[in-house]
Amino acid sequence: MKSFHDKVVVITGASDGIGAELARTLARQRARLVIAARGIDALNQVAADCVAAGAQVLAVRTDVGVETDCRNLIGQTLDRFGCIDALVNNAGVSGHAMFEEVTDFTWYEDMMRVNFFGSLWCTRHALPHLKKTRGLIVGVSSLAGKIGVPGRTAYSPSKFAMAGFFDALRIELRGTGVDVTMIYPGVVATQIRYHGYGPDGKAAGKSGLEEKGAMSTEECVERMLEAMTSRKRELVMTVKARIGLWLKLIAPKKVDDMALAALKK
Repeated sequence: MKSFHDKVVVITGASDGIGAELARTLARQRARLVIAARGIDALNQVAADCVAAGAQVLAVRTDVGVETDCRNLIGQTLDRFGCIDALVNNAGVSGHAMFEEVTDFTWYEDMMRVNFFGSLWCTRHALPHLKKTRGLIVGVSSLAGKIGVPGRTAYSPSKFAMAGFFDALRIELRGTGVDVTMIYPGVVATQIRYHGYGPDGKAAGKSGLEEKGAMSTEECVERMLEAMTSRKRELVMTVKARIGLWLKLIAPKKVDDMALAALKK
């Protein structure tokens, strides 16, 4: 994919943050977009922005934590455009709580359904059609999907599971023409941590991480699109993160110290 012009791209979690910025950027390339999220009002606003930029857009209210919604999303995509060239599994929820502070563990299950099973279900229903176009699957994970982060005993496992699934699937798909690109952002300037779960399972209303120096959504999407266009195996977004992964092999305690330092004081 030298360009996404006229390509059918499905983006989950597209009502805000990275997903919304990716949709608006691809709209300027005149991609044919299918955008999905739970919040239909915000999603429709993103759709209007994309139409204004010249793209064909279908907005589908979708909770990826419900398999029938994932099946419906792919079905509506095929009804409207007839094919799928790329599936961007971006939908996700966050949460911050030290394990012993948690009073309601049902949100651990809810997070796994959205962050892991949502990607699995969307991919399951899209895969036969992606094979026909020799398309691209994208998984938007997190650095917390490679390194365990304190306060993220729900979030990290859900992102580790997502990463493991797509790594295994990539090998299974060898020779089919379908590629898998994994994206591992660090801290990006979005509202995901503010909307995420707190210890009691309710919206936290604040971030548990140090937000200073957070990457902008524009820069994040620019790097994502470079990786998607070249069908790169994976993208770890920051130099600091790449150094951290290297240090994890030779000095794991140092990485533990860095993870603790990332918590908001």
